[in-house]
Amino acid sequence: MKTAIVHDQLVEFGGAERVLYALTKIFPNAEIYTSTADLNKLGNHKDLFKNSKIIESWFGKIPVLKYYYSPLRFLTPMIWESFDFSNYDLVISTTGSWMCKGIITKPQTLHISYIHHPPRYLYYYQTAINWQKYKIIKLYGLLINQFLRQYDFIASQRPDILIANSRETQRRIAKFYRRNSEIVYPPVNIPKHAKTNKSDNYYLTVSRLAKAKNIDILIQAFNKLNLKLIIVGTGKDKEYLQKLAGKTIVFAGNVSDKELESLYAKAKGFVFASQDEEFGIAPVEALGRSVPVIAYKSGGVTEYLVDKLNGLFFDKLEVDSVINQINIFENLTQKELDQMRQNARKTAEKFSFDSFKKGILNIIEKNLQT
Repeated sequence: MKTAIVHDQLVEFGGAERVLYALTKIFPNAEIYTSTADLNKLGNHKDLFKNSKIIESWFGKIPVLKYYYSPLRFLTPMIWESFDFSNYDLVISTTGSWMCKGIITKPQTLHISYIHHPPRYLYYYQTAINWQKYKIIKLYGLLINQFLRQYDFIASQRPDILIANSRETQRRIAKFYRRNSEIVYPPVNIPKHAKTNKSDNYYLTVSRLAKAKNIDILIQAFNKLNLKLIIVGTGKDKEYLQKLAGKTIVFAGNVSDKELESLYAKAKGFVFASQDEEFGIAPVEALGRSVPVIAYKSGGVTEYLVDKLNGLFFDKLEVDSVINQINIFENLTQKELDQMRQNARKTAEKFSFDSFKKGILNIIEKNLQT
């Protein structure tokens, strides 16, 4: 089959881009269509797509526009409807905020859309930027978002099949799009063997440095605890978070996969404070390396984290709530900690690339036969 993969935008590397890369491994000859692309912004991961043919939209080719993509979201319909997919047998869109599920395909083309999340800013979920605090931007956003919500619903009806990355996302698809969807959990890079004898007394988090990730709460908690926290990732809130950080907080920035493996190998625990996260690949990566997770009880993380089995939950996005759970974790016996590490590893094994590949291919095969 002649196959195309459509991705919202390729200007950073996160969970959605890991899914995109996994799809290129399943369909190595597929062409990638996207609104805008800048592989240099993928940092250590830019070479993952060096052999892929990437087709950028007209929007991405105009420098003045591409740097103001957020306020220009109203151009979204024109971006996706400008592509021609008439020569493809199969099109897979992988989408979130930029709604690339809105592409138009011919009746004979099978269009499957992998939904990371309905756009957060359209449905009142916490977003990376608190845009509503500025009155002019809030007014502009309310006007534009009304139009975009209508378009998002129309776009959601275009794919033949919707795939959700979690039960949490599946619920949102049913609520906002009024459609059924199938669940295929995203692929998580899990090593064949993981260290269980963690040697360094530090905690780890891997995240974009954005408002919805609530890294500031983690920093304040570890400042008070006087425990070491290593933060992997970068983002718009980096400068603000660095000002909050005490002497036990380390900003590692973007690191290579090899460096990340080394950090996981010695980490005592993984902390995660994201609100309404649809799935959360980083916590599962931690579990796969026998690192228990201490997380905010919200969103997709509740689908794989079990309190006191493979980690701990804190119920409030408050510094004291985080501190209480870290103190409980610190007081676990060695036997309890070892058991939690074993359970963590077992949990993560069902989120392998092979499971993802099998799920995607089964859906394609089933729908090509009908």
